[in-house]
Amino acid sequence: MNLSEDEVKQRVVSLSEEGLSHRAIEAITGIPRSTVGDFISKRTYKEWWEQQDCLPSVESSVRMLFLDIETRQLTLEGFGLFNQNFSLDQIAEDWSILSFSAKWYDEEEVMYYDVTEMTEDDLLSILHNLFDEAHFIVAHNGRRFDLKKIRSRMIARGLPPHSPVRVIDTLEIAKREFSFTSNKLEYLTKLLCKRHQKSSHNKFPGFLLWREFVRGNPEAIQEMREYNIVDVTSLQELYEVLAPWSNSLPNFDVYTDDVLDMNDWEETGFVYTNLGKYTQYRNKVTGRYKRGRVNLLSKEKRASLLANIV
Repeated sequence: MNLSEDEVKQRVVSLSEEGLSHRAIEAITGIPRSTVGDFISKRTYKEWWEQQDCLPSVESSVRMLFLDIETRQLTLEGFGLFNQNFSLDQIAEDWSILSFSAKWYDEEEVMYYDVTEMTEDDLLSILHNLFDEAHFIVAHNGRRFDLKKIRSRMIARGLPPHSPVRVIDTLEIAKREFSFTSNKLEYLTKLLCKRHQKSSHNKFPGFLLWREFVRGNPEAIQEMREYNIVDVTSLQELYEVLAPWSNSLPNFDVYTDDVLDMNDWEETGFVYTNLGKYTQYRNKVTGRYKRGRVNLLSKEKRASLLANIV
């Protein structure tokens, strides 16, 4: 019986969903294991991409916080516009944190606070508490900007160190794994995200939004709120799209004492290092790859291997 390509793919996926390995499907259908893997991964990833109703696997015990801050501009005093170098005594008002939005990975609520509702000290106290609770902070350029800016204000205002927290930076993932025309959040979310895209704050374009916010313009305050919140929702969606492509993300499974449920993972061959051979796994939903930790080489084979001199 001749089957169409779609029918062949459906047959392969059905056998996989029954729990058969790629090797077993190859034996039944005659389709090479590599092609079987392609059929399965492309189908499931395409469904995930179109539906966007499931997230990369993260244990519920992991506290992952998506974060974006907005800072106040410096106010400088000078005698010209072009090619100016300002000294410390020309700083009329230093920068500070104006607002932040944050969202826990597995919660719908987006938190937003700004200095029109409370003092900067209050903002920093809330951030300090969130950092104490979080295992991970996800931000775009967060390692070089958001986290350093927040910590600078915390220490300047006399706060003690927050508990250690790890940073997942979507800008670093984009730069390391891809070569996009631009790595700005606005460009990446418009290119890759289906539900949330970074706002351009058109009513108060460019620097005008910050100027009018500081001046107390109610419309600018509202637009800053909307702009800051969308930054976080679009950031989370961008993370969800990029995460399966990154091999440098933390192993979230260690944050639970439960034994890993392997139902979402399938064996897809082997991974080799200079001194080992390991089972390769692929997530059926996101397409992300991982490897097992058991070296499959025999004791005698491992003993006979020579290591490179470095």
